[in-house]
Amino acid sequence: MSRVPTPADNRTAGPGRPLDVTRDELERAVRETFSRQVAVPRPLAADPAGLAIRRATRIRRRRALTGTALAGVATVLISAGMVNISGPAGRPTTQPVVLGDPGGSAGAIAPDPVPAPSAGPSRPVVQSAVDLVVGDVLTTTRNQQIALTGISPVDRAQRVREEGGWLVVGSPGAAGRTLVSVGPDGTTQRLLAGAQAVALAADGRQVAWRDGDQLFVAGVTGGKLIAVTGTPAPGAAVPAGFVGDAVLVRLDPAGPGYALWRPYTGRVTTGGGRDVLAVHGTLPDGRAVGLVSAGTPRRPCLALLDPRDLAATRTACGPALDADGPGAVSADGRWLLANGRAGSSATALLVDLSTLGRTPVARPAGPPLTGAVAWTPAQTAWYADRHGGLVLVRPDRVAAGEAARPTPVTGVAPGTPIVAVTAAIAGGGG
Repeated sequence: MSRVPTPADNRTAGPGRPLDVTRDELERAVRETFSRQVAVPRPLAADPAGLAIRRATRIRRRRALTGTALAGVATVLISAGMVNISGPAGRPTTQPVVLGDPGGSAGAIAPDPVPAPSAGPSRPVVQSAVDLVVGDVLTTTRNQQIALTGISPVDRAQRVREEGGWLVVGSPGAAGRTLVSVGPDGTTQRLLAGAQAVALAADGRQVAWRDGDQLFVAGVTGGKLIAVTGTPAPGAAVPAGFVGDAVLVRLDPAGPGYALWRPYTGRVTTGGGRDVLAVHGTLPDGRAVGLVSAGTPRRPCLALLDPRDLAATRTACGPALDADGPGAVSADGRWLLANGRAGSSATALLVDLSTLGRTPVARPAGPPLTGAVAWTPAQTAWYADRHGGLVLVRPDRVAAGEAARPTPVTGVAPGTPIVAVTAAIAGGGG
């Protein structure tokens, strides 16, 4: 009787697959084995990336612990009153606000914005070709806003030639007037305090003032007064401007009479300016443009004044101009904008100075002036009226019979004072 085979008896049976392998099949199998071994990544003995990450983590933890410790020390010192973290002395704590740069200057870095006050509009929208002082904020044509802390209300502001920046004069108060230098970056430096009167040269390089019974004059450079010179003031005389290199002195603020003071020659000399009522600027040739008492009956008449002694060299009695008050001559010497009357109406008058050889031509230009007139290089004039409107005078349109109308400044509360900033004019007169 035969035995039944079991699975373990396969050794006695024939092979399940052929054992004869060709050489090509063997080489193919060896190559496949090597390929699989190469494809499997071998672990590195050292992991550079892991080491770097672990090292950075340890450094970050160490720095965090050090910073926490320093913060604790600083807190203790501040609590004890031992640390002063305010800004540098003499610099304002309020930085200028750059609202926009129509010129698109590349690379400019905007300072930190000034926090808006809780009440009232804080950022007037100004579209003008001249800088303006709106309340206690100097707003430039590039929409940079600089807070004029401690100067308000502002009476006059003047651009400074070459160095940039501004000179700002405060209105008279119980303690007198204040003069502040404002740098292009918004830093402020008080130059004068308690002056009875302050006058600025048209290029912003000189300033004259009265303090006590003395008249003083100084140069302005780098936001500082230099080469201060003084002389006794005759009576109630106050500085009123500059004519060339001489200080224009008003002998009596309540009456007629002007004189010149040349610091390098000594005292004030009256000369021929006893009948001068007002001086509104200078021409490119150095002659001053003003008003004198002349005619029959005597009244304020236009006059060209000799820059050596203020004697009238030419007089014309046509336009009805005010004897006193604001006014300014354009940089090219062609136009005078000053207050006067057209019929029975008070108005700003634009006078064509090229017609002084005959009857001067004067036309109503807009509402009466309330402060400084700012002429631009394009020979247009800007000023504020008594209602806080901004007035742009274009001589060509005024000559065609079109008087200017005030435009309200958006975002400004009613009654907020507006001062047009006068440009820096080469020559220094006026």
